[in-house]
Amino acid sequence: MRLDRIRVVFEDDSVIVVDKPAGLLTMATNTERAKTVYAILRQYLNHKKPREALFIVHRLDREASGLLVFAKTVQAKERLQDQFKSHTAGRRYVAVVEGHVKADDFTIRSYLRENAAYRVYSTPNTKIGKLAVTHVHVLKRKAKTTVLEIRLETGRKHQIRVHLADSGLPIIGDKNYGARSNPIRRLALHAAHLDFKHPATGEFMTLDASYPKAFDTL
Repeated sequence: MRLDRIRVVFEDDSVIVVDKPAGLLTMATNTERAKTVYAILRQYLNHKKPREALFIVHRLDREASGLLVFAKTVQAKERLQDQFKSHTAGRRYVAVVEGHVKADDFTIRSYLRENAAYRVYSTPNTKIGKLAVTHVHVLKRKAKTTVLEIRLETGRKHQIRVHLADSGLPIIGDKNYGARSNPIRRLALHAAHLDFKHPATGEFMTLDASYPKAFDTL
């Protein structure tokens, strides 16, 4: 099912999972309230009989695309958020980065902090930064780029973007973190896989959304 620009991947009485396009906010900000995934889903659920509630569980960067799960009840929201906090919910992303990666697998660890300009950076000061752990696997090597699969152990703001930039591997299209090219006019980062225990039934859910075909041209 498609709602405006959003594809619904799964929906029942407790959760709704969507494939978010790049360029769309997860939720409202001070400068944008209407063009968000939350606003589009809110309008959709308002037209249901009976009207259904909607709660944000986690977020995805505006510039990125991929899977997002929302809850329809307070209990579902709390149970899902507990899974994300305890890292029992799994998330995997596909990113295309500038440069050649030699190792097939590696892990990046640092403490992240956000400055007054909303830019996230790694800091050696463990008292002011939050631990972030990113696991990286090479999917494909090309002449000037590398396609990576990323698994998050923690879920900090801009974690993947900062960690890859710190490693000299900025994501294509990510000018804010050092990318030199933007051939597809978007960030080459996609949330491709999501797994969690269903908050009502306890069933283990596994959901996938293929990365955009444009990534294959990079």
